[in-house]
Amino acid sequence: MTAANTSVVDGSPDWRPAALRGFVPPRPLPDILSGLTVALALVPEAVAFAFVAGVNPMIGLYSAFMIGLLTSIFGGRPGMISGATGAMAIVVVALVAKHGVEYLFVAVMLCGLIQITIGLLRLGKLIRMVPFPVMVGFVNGLAIVIGLAQLESFKQDGGYITGGALAIMTALVLLTMAVIHFLPKLTKAVPSSLAAILGVSLIAIFLLEPLGLGTHNVTDMMGGEAIEGGLGELFAVAVLPEGLFTLGGAWETLMIVWPYAVILAGVGLIESLMTMSLIDEITETRGRGNRECVGQGVANVACGFFGGMGGCAMIGQSLINVNSGGRSRLSGIVAALMLLAFILFLGPWIGMIPMAALVGVMFMVVIGTFEWATLKMFRRMPKADMIVMLSVVLITVFAHNLALAVLVGVVISALVFAWQHATHIGADIKHNEHGSKIYQLHGPLFFASVESFKQLFKPADDPEDIVIDFYYTRVYDQSGLEAINAIAEKYRAQDKRLHLVHLSEECAQLLDKAGDLVEVNISEDPHYHVATDRLG
Repeated sequence: MTAANTSVVDGSPDWRPAALRGFVPPRPLPDILSGLTVALALVPEAVAFAFVAGVNPMIGLYSAFMIGLLTSIFGGRPGMISGATGAMAIVVVALVAKHGVEYLFVAVMLCGLIQITIGLLRLGKLIRMVPFPVMVGFVNGLAIVIGLAQLESFKQDGGYITGGALAIMTALVLLTMAVIHFLPKLTKAVPSSLAAILGVSLIAIFLLEPLGLGTHNVTDMMGGEAIEGGLGELFAVAVLPEGLFTLGGAWETLMIVWPYAVILAGVGLIESLMTMSLIDEITETRGRGNRECVGQGVANVACGFFGGMGGCAMIGQSLINVNSGGRSRLSGIVAALMLLAFILFLGPWIGMIPMAALVGVMFMVVIGTFEWATLKMFRRMPKADMIVMLSVVLITVFAHNLALAVLVGVVISALVFAWQHATHIGADIKHNEHGSKIYQLHGPLFFASVESFKQLFKPADDPEDIVIDFYYTRVYDQSGLEAINAIAEKYRAQDKRLHLVHLSEECAQLLDKAGDLVEVNISEDPHYHVATDRLG
């Protein structure tokens, strides 16, 4: 028996065809059951986000199916669930309201093309530049947003439910949460979320309703509209804006949709790559960011072409999947196919699931998502990290703009880093036997430390021969080079000889004010490059 035909689980023969081993795990049952659980949770989310975007609920459901299926096949993070999301729905509200849903389809396709380009250019690795406080703020903010979104499920006919209906809803939510929490302590044969949804649904349908104790269900959330559809709707190519295929019409459409497409691409990739990082941490494996960018792009292009609203990774459903045992691509594929089956064949039954069951599942996701440890270490955190985290949380919660939240967090972190390192440059001063004054520099020389660097030198008071040694420092940008030029110019004005030693060859070539009184010594030791446009 060869290693290729041996199961990685227990050494038994591997039953999987070679072509399916990248999609199907040796023991597929946990992934299948997890996918079923996720499919149930996808229904109300897709419907809700379709309402947010101002499109028909069926568009949201079919979009969730198509995005989920294609990203599971082509994406870079097995076990991560994608679908129609609120973050992207919020971006396109104004576009749909002002220009019509047909422009949404073009924006989604253009968004996908942008995401594919980012993946092919291998820019997905930029997610590694996101600092930890930004990650924590993103996760906590998103947990709060998911939790607040569940409050909409306590509404019926435009207002919040009260009295007995509220009591029943609350009791069923708590029962769902209790099952999810305690069932794994007894058995892990069945995903606790799936057991909770099925159990609470049976109680609501066969016990409460016959007693006249009505429950708030998925159909109520859709305004009484039943979930039903057909393959004809799924494969109906998008109705594109009139005149799109003429030169003038295409240009006009592009001018309308490109700002939305760029924001959609940014929001989608940030949410997807941040979710991927979170799943990586939970599963102790590593996804492929660039492949995920391409997978998300392919899914959005196809989704827009077939008249969908687009989407990205869903942190709530991804956590449900991972916590229920879903680790492979099979779980996402099963979730997408089961969602399609629900739409085509089980719509009336899915519509009977009490919202309380789905709300309970999402509340447990919120509890599992929120980084509770940050509350304990809040007072001990550096103030800068605390400000970054809170900024990301507040923007995520109140602006519902994940791309903006992460961008602001990264910018604040970068400014804090620059401020802290601006004072880290210094110099050890000594004199040699020839009477030369030597400045041995330490620390980074870049835009934020330029002023501190200039204050180290006293050209008027220094002797006739000065040495500035860059062995223990690095010149990071054009601002640093200009600062060196400025110092060289001051010593030249004093008719004093300046020696610049241990600079990189690149720096030496860029110092254009050295003059005859300045000697630039190129050392083989510094192997660094200056980030500047003056090269070449």
